[in-house]
Amino acid sequence: MELVIIGAGGHSKVIQDMIHCVSDLCEIRAILDDKYDVLSSVHGIYEGPIASANYLHSVNSNLKFVIAIGNNRIRRLLAKKLGLPDDAYISLIHPTAVVSPSARIGSGTVVMPNAVINADAIIGRHAIINTGAIVEHDNAIGDYVHVAPHATLTGSVTAEEGSMIGAGATVIPGRTIGEWAIIGAGASVINNISPQSTAVGTPAVIIKTASNEAETEASKSA
Repeated sequence: MELVIIGAGGHSKVIQDMIHCVSDLCEIRAILDDKYDVLSSVHGIYEGPIASANYLHSVNSNLKFVIAIGNNRIRRLLAKKLGLPDDAYISLIHPTAVVSPSARIGSGTVVMPNAVINADAIIGRHAIINTGAIVEHDNAIGDYVHVAPHATLTGSVTAEEGSMIGAGATVIPGRTIGEWAIIGAGASVINNISPQSTAVGTPAVIIKTASNEAETEASKSA
C-alpha cells in the first residue's frame, strides 16, 4: 500500500517510524507540508505543499493518506479543506498496540506503540491514540480527539469531537469530556467536563471556558 503523509513535523516523524515497522505492507510515497514550495521527487519520495494531495489523489486513486499533525483543530481544518473521501484515508495501528476485535476505528486515526483499545470501544476519524494510552471498554471517542501518551480512559468514557486528554491523565468510568475541551497532563477527571473548557489538577477543576475567555477579552478592550 502506498501512503501519503500530510505534515512533516514531530508527529509526522513518529508516524513515519510506524510505517517503517510495517514496510512489508506499506510504503511512503509522498510527504506533504507547506514548507515545500513545489511538488518534486526526492530519492523516490514526493515532497510538496499540502495542496498537492488533491493532485496526487486524482492521478492515483489507490493512494492512501494520513494527516500527521498533532494539533486537533489543524487536522480538522485540513481534512475539511482537502475534501478527500473518507476511504482515501488509512487507519494506522502500530504492531505493538493491543486492539480488541470488537473495537471500531475510524478512517485517518493513528494508534501509537503500546496503546490499548479494549472491547466495543469506538474511535472516530482522524483521532490520535498516543503511545501507551489506554482506551477501555465501551469508550466513545469522537473525531479529531487526541489521547496523549499514557492517558487512561476507563470504562464507558465519552470524549467528544476535538477534545484533548493530556499525558498521564485519568478519566473515571462514565464521564464525558465535552467537545474541544482540554484535560491537563496528569489530571484526574471525576466529573463531566463542559465543552471548550480547560480542566487541570487532581481532582480536575475547570480553570477556563470559552465564555470566560470571551469575557476577559471584552474587559481588556473596554
